[in-house]
Amino acid sequence: MEELGQVYPSEATPPCNVSHAPPAPPSLAAAVAAANESCTDLSCYMVLTEAEKTVIGSICFLAGPATFLENVLVLGVIAASRRLRRRPSYLFIGSLALADVFASCFFTSSFLDFHLFRRRDGRHAYLFKLGGVTLAFTGSVGSLLLTALDRYVCIHHAPSYKAVLTRRRALLGLAALWAVTALVAFLPLLGWTCPTGLVPPCSRLFPYIHSRYLACWTGFMLALLGLILAAYALVLWRAHQHEASMVGLGGGACGGGGARMRMDIRLARTLGLILLILAGCWLPVLSFMLADVSQRLTRAHQRAFAFCSTLCLVNSAVNPLLYALRCRELRQALARLLKQGRGRCRGGRGRGNSREGTGAPSQSITEGNGSSPGSEEEALGESLSEAVEKKQLAVIRK
Repeated sequence: MEELGQVYPSEATPPCNVSHAPPAPPSLAAAVAAANESCTDLSCYMVLTEAEKTVIGSICFLAGPATFLENVLVLGVIAASRRLRRRPSYLFIGSLALADVFASCFFTSSFLDFHLFRRRDGRHAYLFKLGGVTLAFTGSVGSLLLTALDRYVCIHHAPSYKAVLTRRRALLGLAALWAVTALVAFLPLLGWTCPTGLVPPCSRLFPYIHSRYLACWTGFMLALLGLILAAYALVLWRAHQHEASMVGLGGGACGGGGARMRMDIRLARTLGLILLILAGCWLPVLSFMLADVSQRLTRAHQRAFAFCSTLCLVNSAVNPLLYALRCRELRQALARLLKQGRGRCRGGRGRGNSREGTGAPSQSITEGNGSSPGSEEEALGESLSEAVEKKQLAVIRK
C-alpha cells in the first residue's frame, strides 16, 4: 500500500491540474485586436445589419435615379444651347453635372452590390469599381473648385474677365482636371495597393487599399475644399468692399432707406448655404478616412462610415439645384427647349402651330437678354453666378 501510495498519490494530494483549469478570459482590447487582425476575406467589410441595409438601400434607390435625371437634364440643356456651351461658367457647370452623373451610376451600383447584395468581386474588379467611384466624386469636387475660381475671377478681375478666362482656357482647365482626377482615382488599380492583402496596413474601410493612398486622397480632397472656401471668401470680401464703397458715395444697393437687401448680404446667405451643404456632406466621410489612417476602426465605425458615404451621393443630387437650375439663363434655355418640343409635336397637326412654337423662343431670348433688374423676390432667389455678373457690371460702370 505504501508503494501504491507512492505511485498513485491520494485524492487529497491530486496531481497538477493546471492543464485542466479553464483559460483566463481575454481582455476586450485583445479580442478587438484579434478581430481586426483576422480579416481574411471581404466578409469583414460587409458589416451592415438588415435594418441598416433597408435604410441605406432606400437612400440609394431614391437619390441615385434623382441625381441621374437632374444632371442629365442639365447636360442636355447646356449641350442644346449654343450660347451656354460657349461660356466658361456653363462649361464648368456641365463638368460638374457629368461628374455627378458618373457618381449616380458608379456609386449606387457598386455600393448596393457590395453592401446589400454581398457580391464578392475579384481584386481587380473591385479596384476598378472603386476607381470609378473615386473618379466621379473627385471630379465633382474639382468641378466645384473650377466654378468657385470662375466666380472669383469674375468679380476680382471684372474688366478683363472675358480676356482672362476664355473658352479655350476653360477647356484646357477641364482637360487638366479630368486627367489628374483619372490618374489619382486609378492609382490602386495601377499597383498602389496594400501588400498584405486585407490585414494592416490595409484600410478597414476599403479592401485592398493602402492606408498611405487613403491619406493622400483624403488630403487632396481637403485641399480642394479649402481652396473652394478661400475662393468664396474672397468673392464675398470683394462684394462687401464694393457695397461699402457704393454706400460711401451715397448710392448703391442701400438706397431707399435700407428697403432693399444689400448684395453682399444676399451673397453671404447663398455662400453660407453652399458651404454648409458641402461641409455637411463631405467632412464626416473625410473624418472617418483620417481616423482609419491613424487607428484601427471597429465594425461600428464601419457601419457609420457606410451611412456617411451616402451623403456624398446626396451632395451630387443637390448640386444641380444649387449651381444649375437656379440660373435664370439655364431655366430660360430649358423653357425654350420645352416650347420647341411642343411646337414640333403640334407641327405634325398643322403648320400654324409649328410656326407658333418656333416663334416663342426668339421672344424668350429677347426677354432673357434684357438688362432691367427684376423684383426683389427675383433678386433674393437668383443664383450666385447671376449675382456675380451683376457685380461685374457694377464694377465696370464704376
